[in-house]
Amino acid sequence: MEITEVNPLEAWEALQNDPASVLVDVRTIAEWDYVGEPVLDSLGKELLKVEWMEFPEMTRNTFFAEEVFPQLADDTTTVFLICRSGRRSLNAARCLAEKIAEKGRDIKCVNVAEGFEGDPDAEHHRGTLNGWKVRGLPWKQA
Repeated sequence: MEITEVNPLEAWEALQNDPASVLVDVRTIAEWDYVGEPVLDSLGKELLKVEWMEFPEMTRNTFFAEEVFPQLADDTTTVFLICRSGRRSLNAARCLAEKIAEKGRDIKCVNVAEGFEGDPDAEHHRGTLNGWKVRGLPWKQA
């Protein structure tokens, strides 16, 4: 199963143009609460939130695919997965793609490279080079 990657702006445009696409944020509860989260209200969509790594232990959520799959509508075409930088979401996309194939569904899993906060800059700070927030896409902080 091939997992494709797009940057956050490309993901936003695809979510906007495909009513049957969804965005799954695989970060932790702490990240959603303290760092913020994407907002899809203007697209008439809800953000799905399922931890790939469970806070605070940061152990892999072995039920990740089982938690995401039932939230997908029958007509879902594409699932975009996002984390802080695109690393966790890539692994989560691979896991979910296996579950989708096992269930015999035809749904693409796409990793959002750069993630919500983006890559670290020369001073090891995120949120300055790229990512969902830097690209000016809608988000909120709790």
